[in-house]
Order: sequence, then structure tokens, then C-alpha cells
Amino acid sequence: MVKISERLKRIEDTVASACARSGRERCDVKLIVVTKSANIDAIEEVIRQGYTELGENRVQQLKRVSVQIAGILQDGNGNSELLKKLRWHMIGHLQRNKVRQVLPIASLIHSVDTLRLAEEINNAASKLNLFPKVLLQVNTSNEPQKYGVPVGAATHLAEQMDTLSHLKLVGLMTMAPLTRDKDVVRTCFVRAAELFDEMRGEKFVGPHFTELSMGMSSDYEIAVEEGATILRIGSAIFAG
Repeated sequence: MVKISERLKRIEDTVASACARSGRERCDVKLIVVTKSANIDAIEEVIRQGYTELGENRVQQLKRVSVQIAGILQDGNGNSELLKKLRWHMIGHLQRNKVRQVLPIASLIHSVDTLRLAEEINNAASKLNLFPKVLLQVNTSNEPQKYGVPVGAATHLAEQMDTLSHLKLVGLMTMAPLTRDKDVVRTCFVRAAELFDEMRGEKFVGPHFTELSMGMSSDYEIAVEEGATILRIGSAIFAG
């Protein structure tokens, strides 16, 4: 049975090679460990391997797992520093009625794709005196079943989000289709990177607009080659 440490090593080697091929530094790419398919022991092992950026797709799971992990790391065995380093990411679709539950936990929300959701986050954050960082989710694959704002509407929505005082737009997120056709995947990532670069040239996004979240277990190597700064990897770590 392949150990989690070996899987992580394999991923690190792949990311490093992709960075080298594309003239990037390894430190420019952040790996978020998606914990939805993992048990608590496996998540704890990943954290002890030094991976402290964790992501969840569902709000209830985010709440449950973050509390369980905090309990484990508050055991008095010198893990308090590790707990301080933990950063949780909300990477799945977020319903407006769940926003207040997410804000105290998530350091970054990846999946904002409507003005109504952005306004709900802003209003809830104002009441909690928080200034959450968010990504604008863009549907670069044009798949009707996928969440995300259409590419052509992304800049306008970003301008609207920039007017919200308790919300900080720090980049874009996209998902490629689940296909073995690497050209299709690459096309989606290239379009996201182009949009990211275009928007960085706009005055309204500011210097904090630095993150491009794309690439999962099946396609993260291509994502690195095309400029991803954040990878969301779960099954390649926990399922072999």
C-alpha cells in the first residue's frame, strides 16, 4: 500500500518538474489538500507532513473536520504552533444561507460566482467585522452544469465586487472538464490565465489580485504549466 508521504513526494516532484519546464519557482505554487475523501487520521498525517492549507467542498464537512482537527492539535503535545498555521479553504459551491457559517473558518472562499453571493458575503462579514478574501469562479469550459460566471461577464462582476467594502477579491478560480483530452483541459486553463492577466491590468483589482486557483488531482500538472498559483488536490493524496 502506497503511503501518504510517498504520494505527496510524487506530487511534489511533478509540481517541481512542471515549474522547471515553465520557468517558474516552486514557491509560486501553493498546494491545498482537499480533505473531503479522507479520514481524520489521514488528514492529521498530512498536516504533520507540513501541509497546513486544507480545503473542503461542503460547509457542514468544513465545520465538522475543522473542529475535529483543532481538537487533536490542542492536545498539549506541542501542536499549538501547528494549529496556528492551519488555513481552511472553502472550495465548493457556497449557498447564500451558509455564508455566516463559513466566514469564521475559511481563510479564502474560492467559489464566488454571482453578485448576490458576493453581497451576502459582504453583508455578513460587515456584521462579523471580517474582511474575507475571495476568488471569482469562472466557467472557462462553458459546461452548463458547472458553476462559475461566463468568461465574458467576469470583468464586469469583478468591478461590482470591488465596490464591496468588506470583501477582498484576490484572484480567479476555474475547473477544467473531467476528460483525458489534455488539449481540452489546457484550453480551459489558458483561458483562465489570459483572463487573470487581463484583469490584473485593470486598476480596480489592485496589487492583492495575485491568485489563480486551478488544477486538481487529474490535471494539476497542466495547471502549473499554465500559471496556477493554487492547486486543489485530494484523491491523488488520499486515494493513491
